[in-house]
Amino acid sequence: MEIEARIRDGRLGPGTRVPTEAELGREFGVSRITVQRALRDLAEAGLVVRYRGRGTFVAQTASEENLLRFTGLLTPGPEKHGDHRVVSVEVLPAGRAALRLPGLDDDEAVVQLERHKLGDDGVEVLNTELAVLPFRYAPDLPDRPLESLITHVYLRERGVALRRSRLYVEPHALTEEQAALFGLPAGAPVFRWLRVTWAAGDEPVEVMEAILPATTERFYVETNLA
Repeated sequence: MEIEARIRDGRLGPGTRVPTEAELGREFGVSRITVQRALRDLAEAGLVVRYRGRGTFVAQTASEENLLRFTGLLTPGPEKHGDHRVVSVEVLPAGRAALRLPGLDDDEAVVQLERHKLGDDGVEVLNTELAVLPFRYAPDLPDRPLESLITHVYLRERGVALRRSRLYVEPHALTEEQAALFGLPAGAPVFRWLRVTWAAGDEPVEVMEAILPATTERFYVETNLA
């Protein structure tokens, strides 16, 4: 969306008032419902703050991320802004995968995908991602355009009925290899996210690990109590 681009490239700075719904509708030639949906998505992404009776304003920090978006089941929109650099993708037995999918036999085939999430400059590494999926659910994953692929969207497109997702957030000390990617000293404290996703019948269909430097983003969970 154009408003998101204006926020991310600085044309709309922190604290700036976003045009009204009517003004945005006229500018882009869309309905008020479409504008409301777009503003809601921006608010859920932490890019804007909406005040009843006052309007919508760019958040004081545009680097906030909704943790519910990363679980991917209830919150619409991309998990995180930006494309990936594909490090590797391979098919191997579950017992040899870097992450363990609960309940899978060691000899069952899985697809393991390793990527680096990149910043807007296409160079800075924002976080590392490692995902493991059962091969029977992702047989053509290695042939897909992996730079922009979102695994939950991919699984839904293949007809997998995702039922629930659990996200663990843990402290982690950077290894030397990870530290070199982020330009930080080895042992620096960062976040480790581990997401497990189940389909109908509580069958695990993905486990994903992300390593994120603690200095790059703020993360939050917001619940509507109305």
